[in-house]
Amino acid sequence: MLARLDAIDWKILAELQQDGRITNVELARRVGISAPPCLRRVRALEEAGYIRGYRALLDEKRLGYEVTVFALVHLSSQAEQDLAAFEAFVREQPLVRECWMLSGEVDFILKCVAPDLKTFQAFVTELTGGPYVRNVKTSLTLRVSKDAPIVPMERTKVPAE
Repeated sequence: MLARLDAIDWKILAELQQDGRITNVELARRVGISAPPCLRRVRALEEAGYIRGYRALLDEKRLGYEVTVFALVHLSSQAEQDLAAFEAFVREQPLVRECWMLSGEVDFILKCVAPDLKTFQAFVTELTGGPYVRNVKTSLTLRVSKDAPIVPMERTKVPAE
């Protein structure tokens, strides 16, 4: 699938990842093509699923979400319908920002934000009563050392022009 992308596509993806608000004219200038083919390429990348969407990255602390916690969830069953029931439950929880299914001892890791510990503790009570939840272990974050919500383009092999 990566072979279908040429050097211009890779440049477009890198530029959009750095600035999703860039105008098409500026994007075209930066990648070295004119605006109409640049727009066609962006639309093709969107339709092919390389670009999943555009959003603003907000500062949760400034918006009142002072607490970030990771919750490790172990389920009592790993049957597909039970996993699906748990995932449906989690999708409805606004404090859960990310949910990853893992291999190994823990079934899921959840990244959660809350305005305060009391709110998070109430959520943990609800989570432990969730479908097929055997136990939950939580770790309160102290600080973030790296937050790079982008694909590492510099490590991706870009074809020569």
